[in-house]
Amino acid sequence: MTDNSNIERKILPGVDRPLRIGTRQSPLAMVQTELAASAILSAHGWRPDQVELVPMIATGDKIQDRALAEVGGKALWTKELDRALFEGEIDCAVHSMKDVETVRPSAFTIAAMMTRADTHDRLVGADSIDGLPKGAIVGTASPRRKAQLLRQRSDLDIRLIRGNVQTRLQKIADGEYAATLLAAAGLDRLGMDDIGTEISEDVMLPAPAQGAVGIETLTDSNHMRRVLREISCSNTSRAVTAERTFLKELTADCHSPVAANANIEGLTIHLRAEILLPDGSQCISGSSEFQTGDVAGPTRLARKLLGQASAELKAVFGR
Repeated sequence: MTDNSNIERKILPGVDRPLRIGTRQSPLAMVQTELAASAILSAHGWRPDQVELVPMIATGDKIQDRALAEVGGKALWTKELDRALFEGEIDCAVHSMKDVETVRPSAFTIAAMMTRADTHDRLVGADSIDGLPKGAIVGTASPRRKAQLLRQRSDLDIRLIRGNVQTRLQKIADGEYAATLLAAAGLDRLGMDDIGTEISEDVMLPAPAQGAVGIETLTDSNHMRRVLREISCSNTSRAVTAERTFLKELTADCHSPVAANANIEGLTIHLRAEILLPDGSQCISGSSEFQTGDVAGPTRLARKLLGQASAELKAVFGR
């Protein structure tokens, strides 16, 4: 008879112990993670105690006086969660896909993307961009938003604003800035759907992956990939993948003003995009339609826009 007493039983997250979901500690990140946890519980019929949230303070949340592009870029949102995931302290991590680096370590896999929320930007502090006073101070930490604002209103005084949604809203209320721009998805998830004025995507095309929440796990964790697959939205995943592929071809970084938004109709992806000089003085935009299986579609659009760009604009993307 075989003695199995020394054979360690495989421990399955969510079955033999709680599934540990890593998240940034900010109010918005916590709300998004609670949505992910609820979706997992519902999809698998688990009890609430079969999932545990593990909040962490990201380096990006600690730095409030500088643009992240100057001190490490998007990795400052993910590196603490990456370490915890790699070292087995958590089983998966919830990210705003807009904040995830385009090129990720092969050890990690985005195993699910939840149904995408509103992709628009909202203007807070004024009814419209045209309605802002001449020379008004507008706060943003986004090179994209800065360039898009200056393209329309070169007189605006665009200054860095950092902090979570509540902090930024307080700075507007205190008069430090005349206005700011925030993602509608974040405001809606925080129950602030009545805050701000929606900006048309014809005026401000959103950032790639805006409004999308992804859940990442270890590439070799087959169990976790199966667990997360059940809550993934295929259309969101296809759209966001197209936008991130476009970014990758541009070799865009945190300094690069770039916008992209994909919509899915049946088996067709409609991708709109634009690249800009930081001061908004040049904007090259375009669109493309291709089938969902055409992985080179976003790459072709990126090359087309770069081909129309000036040498100065190409240099923004390292070309």
